[in-house]
Amino acid sequence: MELTLENKFSLSVYLWGLICGLVSGVASSYVQYGWLIGFAMFLVTDKFVMAIIKELPPEIEDERQILKKAFWGWFMFWLYFAMLGYTAMINFQPEFYSNQSLLYQLAHNGTVTG
Repeated sequence: MELTLENKFSLSVYLWGLICGLVSGVASSYVQYGWLIGFAMFLVTDKFVMAIIKELPPEIEDERQILKKAFWGWFMFWLYFAMLGYTAMINFQPEFYSNQSLLYQLAHNGTVTG
């Protein structure tokens, strides 16, 4: 089964968003403005996409349009993986405000009664 050019374009944008997000999340756990590193990586999205797919889908006439067409797909993956990477790096532990909550009961008892 062969992927269409549009699907290859989308997958390469999503892959770059994943990479940028993980870099942002890890950098943010060490440096206050580390998330800017991943966002700055967005500016080379066109180079990354062209290195993977070699040609553009018909709706994109020029390489300069890649950033515009790829922004939202890249942004959603970047945001998700930046938060995931940051949360994993800081070893986040939830804080329970009520011992009656469902999450508290699951975390402490392993079961829910009620």
